[in-house]
Amino acid sequence: MLKRGFDMVFSLLGSVILSPIFIVLIMAIKINSKGPSLYIQKRVGLNGNDFDLYKFRTMAVDSDKSGLLTVGGRDPRITSIGYYLRKFKLDELPQLINVLKGDMSFVGPRPEVRKYVDLYNEVQKQVLTVRPGITDVASIKYKNENEILQGHEDTEEYYIKRIMPDKIEMNLEYLKDRSFFKDIKVILQTFSAILT
Repeated sequence: MLKRGFDMVFSLLGSVILSPIFIVLIMAIKINSKGPSLYIQKRVGLNGNDFDLYKFRTMAVDSDKSGLLTVGGRDPRITSIGYYLRKFKLDELPQLINVLKGDMSFVGPRPEVRKYVDLYNEVQKQVLTVRPGITDVASIKYKNENEILQGHEDTEEYYIKRIMPDKIEMNLEYLKDRSFFKDIKVILQTFSAILT
């Protein structure tokens, strides 16, 4: 109850306070490249239900058709402004709307696309028993995931076999003793990781 109350209050406050930044970023994205400013993707959330996840668009339109994973520090599909949005995680700001709607929480396992969730075993599916989050412990460890993937020929295979299971394991550990104060710690660690 405390967690949901925190999510509702701070997602609403954040949306209002950051609205001028939203407007600036929307305009910058529109000027920088053709296409919509928002990118909407189906992700799997609480109890395995699909929802629309919102992000500021950082890649050329339809770039996701050539692969879901971004690779290297400068994936050619990423727009010039998209690089900086990703670097400082500003592309995630529209997920405040997801939190306000109840699709997501500030802290919780990052939601995956159905393609990857379908590969989960029964134990791994336990991460779907809570609302997914804007950040989690795995996001901090893998803040440079695209650079890690760059060193592997089959990036998707490496993600599925090595990175994804590790992320899930970290989130299963989080579920064992999650608390409001631990969530605050994860939020602070996330800000620290973004700035370093």
